[in-house]
Amino acid sequence: MVSRSYSNLLELVSGEAPAPSLSRRIPRVMTVPGLISDLEEDVRSEPSSSSSAHKERIILVANQLPIKMNRRKDNTKTWCFSWDENSLLHQLKDGLGDEDVEFIYIGCLKEDIHPNDQDEVSQILLETFKCVPTFLPPDLFSRYYHGFCKQHLWPLFHYMLPLSPDLGGRFNRSLWQAYVSVNKIFADRIMEVISPEDDFVWIHDYHLMVLPTFLRKRFNRVKLGFFLHSPFPSSEIYKTLPIREELLRALLNSDLIGFHIFDYAYHFLSCCSRMLGLSYESKRGYICLEYYGRTVSIKILPVGIHMSQLQSVLSLRETEDKVAELKLQFQGKTMLLGVDDMDIFKGISLKLLAMEQLLLQHPEKKGKVVLVQIANPARGKGKDVEEVQEETYTTVKRINDMFGEPGYDPVILIDQPLKFYERVAYYVVSECCLVTAVRDGMNLIPYEYIISRQGNENLDMVLELQPGGPKRSMLVVSEFIGCSPSLSGAIRVNPWNVDMVAEAMDCALVMSDPEKQLRHEKHYKYVSTHDVAYWGRSFLHDLERTCKDHSQRRCWGIGFGLRFRVVALDLNFRKLSMEHIVSAYKRTTTRAILLDYDGTLMPQSSIDKSPSLNTLDILNSLCRDRNNMVFLVSGRCRDELSDWFLACDKLGIAAEHGYFTRMKRDDEWTALGPLGECNWKQIAEPVMQLYTETTDGSAIELKETAMAWNYEDSDPDFGSCQAKELLDHLESVLSNEPVTVKSGLNYVEVKPQGASKGLVAKWLLSSMKEKGLSPDFILCIGDDRSDEDMFEVITSSISGSSIAPTAEVFACTVGRKPSKAKYYLDDKVEIVRMMQGLAGVAEQMVPRPILT
Repeated sequence: MVSRSYSNLLELVSGEAPAPSLSRRIPRVMTVPGLISDLEEDVRSEPSSSSSAHKERIILVANQLPIKMNRRKDNTKTWCFSWDENSLLHQLKDGLGDEDVEFIYIGCLKEDIHPNDQDEVSQILLETFKCVPTFLPPDLFSRYYHGFCKQHLWPLFHYMLPLSPDLGGRFNRSLWQAYVSVNKIFADRIMEVISPEDDFVWIHDYHLMVLPTFLRKRFNRVKLGFFLHSPFPSSEIYKTLPIREELLRALLNSDLIGFHIFDYAYHFLSCCSRMLGLSYESKRGYICLEYYGRTVSIKILPVGIHMSQLQSVLSLRETEDKVAELKLQFQGKTMLLGVDDMDIFKGISLKLLAMEQLLLQHPEKKGKVVLVQIANPARGKGKDVEEVQEETYTTVKRINDMFGEPGYDPVILIDQPLKFYERVAYYVVSECCLVTAVRDGMNLIPYEYIISRQGNENLDMVLELQPGGPKRSMLVVSEFIGCSPSLSGAIRVNPWNVDMVAEAMDCALVMSDPEKQLRHEKHYKYVSTHDVAYWGRSFLHDLERTCKDHSQRRCWGIGFGLRFRVVALDLNFRKLSMEHIVSAYKRTTTRAILLDYDGTLMPQSSIDKSPSLNTLDILNSLCRDRNNMVFLVSGRCRDELSDWFLACDKLGIAAEHGYFTRMKRDDEWTALGPLGECNWKQIAEPVMQLYTETTDGSAIELKETAMAWNYEDSDPDFGSCQAKELLDHLESVLSNEPVTVKSGLNYVEVKPQGASKGLVAKWLLSSMKEKGLSPDFILCIGDDRSDEDMFEVITSSISGSSIAPTAEVFACTVGRKPSKAKYYLDDKVEIVRMMQGLAGVAEQMVPRPILT
């Protein structure tokens, strides 16, 4: 849908005066806590006819525009522009079609434009191609692209650590600043064209990883997707990056983050867990993280090829002629084909060594097998590229000198750029395609090869095949490239194992034709149905699904710089203010206060779990107010809680999630459920002991009526994995016992059926009602899943008879997260501050009649 900002830009380049107030007003998206955007009002007030008059708009953002450019041949200084047919962004547009969707492109051009020509070029690109160029000074671009992107991010994401200055660049703060500056310039260009309430923004690849933060800061509800086309390294590699948290937090400002395969997504999620403490879950098949109230979804889907474009190239007369030429050139020989960029990760030299090994082990193949290696120019530059080129040329020469003979070279190296139809012709003629990169994000060469081998009737005639007959193809692919998991019929190899690759090459050569046909048919079915259009539609569908509840949330930004993030909360979920609760406390006369301990009054990270003197003073102050019924509700055992809170004589305590309770220190403990013999412990303890022995940092906590397995000091990924296994194991062996197995924050617990903190809340309100007391103030604070039972009981009691009709009810959770509570406080510090405030008021209150 055309935004006002975009319309104005079109008017500027066309020289027309702006139309009076016909375009939509960009809504105000407030970033001040407590103020709500007028987004909904703007949408409702828009005339219904306008939405049907415009297409949905997608803003595609990448480092480079899908544009080819060159000087005109008439010796003028003007430029000639055309679509780059090989660009993924252009293929995405072609695949999806533009009947219902309008695409706007933002990126850099491949050539420098003189500042005097930039306005004219911008006008031409916007009017003709709907492209918005981002012009960068040459020095800034070099430090951003050739510096930070190619010397830092690209090697690291391909598992290359800068152990020495020669092995990838050491981290350079000035290059990082250039990277951030360029991302900021991209954000400014997007601001010129975006209609934030309508448009979807789709950012591509590692060049723009901090861009989501700049966009989210401008528009808290921007609908934003990001797709990473490179590998994402394991946490052991990624955590060596000095700006690791900044990049993670920036990506989490997206709504949807896409990866080619599960490995890359898992590594990202593992980094979020280890470095940011975020956990992920699967909801109805969708993987997602909760980040300050926002749901960030993870998409796993490999990109596909542009089917119609490739099929049209296969139908060209030039392609047929080139196929005929190659067929004649390699008559009587079997061609193996490699197509790679000339860089350190494509494994060209390893492939050549495998070819050498093949000829050594199978001398009968000399003169019969040819490896054609197409080496595309490297995208980066530097000493490593020069070394790869030198090693490649040297190896090719050695192999040809050793095994060559007049009229036969076992390796043919093509190091000049080929036209696409020429490359396709090599695909058609080759018997096997070798893709043996040591690390690569996706690599679409195998997909192109499969479709090319399917061919068409005209190519069948050129190759002297039966028209429309069965086709065959063979693939040898590296285990370390993104397309490998989707090609189950390929021969997968470890490219570092030269003998293994040579053996795979021989296997591909001697495999029977029927087997090759079966493998080809399986691959063709997948590649032809999972093309670039399928990939694009699937990603955009998930992006729309993820963003559909934006208008139902209150949003505001917090944090500075790249630590900026947006808090998104339910319209009814808000922060508990000191003024509000203190005012309610002063107005009321009968109060019930329920407090969780671990994670609420005591931080989870604290080593000494006993209460501080300050905590004891606060509780005693609240208990001295005779109109208060103060209860501590914990999962800990009663002996431990009795010792810790010995100084609080009027404090009520519920131990082991409410199984044991007492109203005051001198009262006897009572059980809210039947006391059994707990014979189930004899079954559960050996199981927990097994997982304790195999999980370093875990421990068993024995209680009177319950048992807990705690793994907060274990490796987070391994501990979480073991906890899931333990949960299933315990549920299986205890299925006939009167117990419940539950998992919580870093623990798995077995407890009697019916025992819950919600039961304590019901019991307390019921006890007060029996004494003729109807509380008009209820405060309940907790941080864990087990506290949700209390929140549910307290919230539902509003409509019941156990509390006063005008009661002030505060169910409050710790941290901004999905909860049944209506209020939240950020952390233990804020909770203690609020409790100190209430304790101060309690000390000042005039004593009232004692509750009986």
